[in-house]
Amino acid sequence: MAYKNIEFLVTGGVARLTLNRPDKMNAFTGDMHAELRDALDALQAGAGDLGQVRVLVVTGAGRGFCAGQDLADPDMVFTPGETPPDIGDVVERNFKPLVMRLTNLRVPTIARVQGVAAGAGCSLALACDMVVAAEAASFMLPFSKIGLIPDTGASWAVPQRLGLARAMGLALTAQKLPAAKAAEWGLIWECVANDALDATVDALAAQLAVLPTRAMVRTRQAMLAAHTASLEQHLSYEALMMRELGHSADYVEGVAAFLEKRPARFNQA
Repeated sequence: MAYKNIEFLVTGGVARLTLNRPDKMNAFTGDMHAELRDALDALQAGAGDLGQVRVLVVTGAGRGFCAGQDLADPDMVFTPGETPPDIGDVVERNFKPLVMRLTNLRVPTIARVQGVAAGAGCSLALACDMVVAAEAASFMLPFSKIGLIPDTGASWAVPQRLGLARAMGLALTAQKLPAAKAAEWGLIWECVANDALDATVDALAAQLAVLPTRAMVRTRQAMLAAHTASLEQHLSYEALMMRELGHSADYVEGVAAFLEKRPARFNQA
C-alpha cells in the first residue's frame, strides 16, 4: 500500500513508522488511521522482510510529534447549531484499535518525541513501551479546553504512571509538561538533548533488536495485566508465562551463552 499520511520503513531489524503530516503537526485523520492500521497489521503478520523486524520506532515528521485529532477532518467537522458528530464512534473506530494494535504488537515499541505530543498524540506516545523525548518536547492533555476527557488510553495510562494528583492536575489545567519534567515524574523513559535524540533512539532500538523479542512482549503483557489482578492471580500469570518462555529457544540460548561466557544470539521474533 502506498502511504500518503505516514511513512513506514524497515532497516535491518528495526521498523520506523513516521506520522507524516508535518504542516498539520501530524494531526490524526481517518485516512491516517487507515494507513496506520495497514502498516501495523503488516508488521504483526510478519510476512517476508517484516518477519525479521524486532523493534518498532514511532515518530513524527517535522517539528512536532503529533498534535492529536485534526478537528478539520470530515469525521469531526460540524457547524455550530448543528448536532456534533459522534466522537465516541470515532474513538471506537480509530483510536481504540490503534492503541490495541500497539499494545498487542509482537515486537517492542519506542516513541521518539522531538516536539509537542498533545491530546491523542500524547496518548500515542504513552501507548508505546518506551518513550524517549528531546528537551524541546512537551506533553499535553488539552481535552478540557474543548469540553472532553483525555482519551486514546490517556485517562488510564497517565494516572498509572504519575498517580492521581499529578494526572488530574495535568488533565484539568491542560498545562504543557516539559520533557525533562515528564522524565523526572516517571511519565516517560528518558529526556535527552535535542541533538542527541536520534543517536539515543537508534542505540536503544539496536539494543532491543538483539534481545529476546518474545520475552520483551511477554514482559509488557505481564506489567499491563498487573493493573487489574490480585497478587495471587498475578503470581499464577507469571508462572504461566515462565512456563512458556522456559521452553523457548531464546531461553536455551541465553543460558548457554551465560554458561559459556559469550554474547547471546537470540533469533526468535
